[in-house]
Amino acid sequence: MTSSAIEVSGLRKAFKDKVVLDGIDLEVPAGTVYSLLGPNGAGKTTTVNVLTTLAQADAGTVRVAGYDVATDAKAVRAAIGVTGQFAAVDELLTGQENLQLMVDLSRSATDPGIVTELLERFELIESAQKPASTYSGGMRRKLDLAMTLVGTPRIIFLDEPTTGLDPRSRRTMWAIIRDLVADGVTVFLTTQYLEEADQLADRIAVLDQGRLVAQGTAEELKRQIPGTHVRLRFTSVDELDAAARLFTDASRDDDALALRVPSDGGTKSLRNVLDRLDEYSLSAEEFSVHTPDLDDVFLALTGHTTEVGAR
Repeated sequence: MTSSAIEVSGLRKAFKDKVVLDGIDLEVPAGTVYSLLGPNGAGKTTTVNVLTTLAQADAGTVRVAGYDVATDAKAVRAAIGVTGQFAAVDELLTGQENLQLMVDLSRSATDPGIVTELLERFELIESAQKPASTYSGGMRRKLDLAMTLVGTPRIIFLDEPTTGLDPRSRRTMWAIIRDLVADGVTVFLTTQYLEEADQLADRIAVLDQGRLVAQGTAEELKRQIPGTHVRLRFTSVDELDAAARLFTDASRDDDALALRVPSDGGTKSLRNVLDRLDEYSLSAEEFSVHTPDLDDVFLALTGHTTEVGAR
């Protein structure tokens, strides 16, 4: 396997005269979480469909697990697992039977103890003999992901895996995803929860109107948005007044004896602020760097709120 689990260059896709993907370039290192965000209609699901061989690209090259999706789709399918936002379990079967069915259908599942191992890993042992129809939403989602892992895929596509789950079930899924990555699995994640991307993703891409408008770590994306500042708190009004004269573009909070100095959040910018204070023999009681959150980033880049629903 190459060091890049997924490589996409110039990906284009249109449905009749509607361009859905307009020249997408992205690279996903192996053993990482890559999160794709975007408002409704941005092209996220179409991207996933192309990467998982469910749809054909009109132009561009796509390699998944080192294989070209256009010419070696069978090898791609053998290397990946896909879990959608709706659990694809058979409600008439028990949890164990659902897993066993996947084993029977999989040519790569050779471990005779895989069903028990997955039931234990996903904490489904106690409910293994119960019909899936009796499972909660969180349990169904865990079973669905467990079924995806039967063939030990190297790359997993998770399309909104925690949609509709309560906070506790969502955090359980986060822990499972982190464990998968710790084992070397690559996760391509679409989500409608920006907190989820912030918590899990090594890199985030923002897709809007068929184009990638930003890529980077969560921190890198936050630094691109105006609003990052250094907050300085002083012990007296005199010190606050003196500092305010040094930083004419800063805003002040007299009640908190604090000053907000615009910054890019980088070490050089922070050092300049502290050096300037030192030059005039001023000392802040405390300082901290504040950056916008992913909600701010998403709104600034797309003009939409965080209702990034998926399609």
